[in-house]
Amino acid sequence: MYDDAIEAIEKHLIKKSRGGLVFIGEWKNGHLEKKMGHLACFAGGMFALGADGSRADKAGHYLELGAEIARTCHESYDRTALKLGPESFKFDGAVEAVAVRQAEKYYILRPEVIETYWYLWRFTHDPRYRQWGWEAALAIEKYCRVSGGFSGVKDVYSSTPTHDDVQQSFFLAETLKYLYLLFSGDDLLPLDHWVFNTEAHPLPVLHLANTTLSGTSQGMRSALFVLPR
Repeated sequence: MYDDAIEAIEKHLIKKSRGGLVFIGEWKNGHLEKKMGHLACFAGGMFALGADGSRADKAGHYLELGAEIARTCHESYDRTALKLGPESFKFDGAVEAVAVRQAEKYYILRPEVIETYWYLWRFTHDPRYRQWGWEAALAIEKYCRVSGGFSGVKDVYSSTPTHDDVQQSFFLAETLKYLYLLFSGDDLLPLDHWVFNTEAHPLPVLHLANTTLSGTSQGMRSALFVLPR
């Protein structure tokens, strides 16, 4: 099911801009809109994680695809005044990885880009992902910190941003967690023992101690689920 889904995504949604940036477009009303949302930036990590269990002839391709998506999402941050990414960004003619509409220029402490940096760091240990994560952390500290916590900003292209006075719940559950993990060792929540749900809550992987189940009730009773240590 996963393999079928990512093949369809690559076939119908993933494109490369004139400037060489790989992005995931939005399918609307029967056509592909050349716009990528911040929420879709999680897909870089998804492709990297999926590559770890893919066939040998596909693994390298999917890992590289994840890296290309991460680069595009980093560009969406780097091309703003605050070095924080907009809610969505366009690829239209001379416009690349930049928000056009005012209603898409805000940043509400979203985690998806940092999530992708973390997964790619775990699988490649390429120092660029920690560098990019550190850039984002510094920008969040500089532009989003307020007296009572952290706030989103209304326009990432303005050097004097206005806060929206909201600290989203996912900022603690996801954004800060992924930043912490990005700069932690691989032995903290290793990916062969833990899986993260969509809100970044780690759930233990259950390993079957007895893999010779016959499908009978007796066989099922003999199965032993072991939590990771």
